[in-house]
Amino acid sequence: MTLIESSSPVRTVPLSLPRADGQDRYSISEVAAHTGLSAHTLRWYERIGLMPHVDRSHTGQRRFTNRDLEWLGFVGKLRLTGMPVADMVRFAELARAGDHTFGARRDLLVETRVDVRARIAELQGALAVLDHKIDFYSGGLRASEKDC
Repeated sequence: MTLIESSSPVRTVPLSLPRADGQDRYSISEVAAHTGLSAHTLRWYERIGLMPHVDRSHTGQRRFTNRDLEWLGFVGKLRLTGMPVADMVRFAELARAGDHTFGARRDLLVETRVDVRARIAELQGALAVLDHKIDFYSGGLRASEKDC
């Protein structure tokens, strides 16, 4: 397992990588299989600036590295948060700009965390309603509790 180095644009959760550093040259189809993303999505991420520059072989084929896989893992987490693509691209641009953008990157992540916590609270409320209804339909509630 590995983490992106602390001087990298982002630190992710530990990720199991298929190959050791130095032997990590993956084709787009290998990355698609490893990440679950389509080759089309990977090319789109690169085109819009969400992916850092991906090296190419002498024949022009993309050659992804472990660092690219780690970045894609982080982008996947950002997608799960509901962060807009434009904000993800902005984060990637800031990361490429260097360490002096740490504050701006932190601000983007803090804003997203606020949104995620609000969604979690909404989902917890919805879960409570579901639990109540499941109890009702399981016969676990008395007639006086059957108001909804």
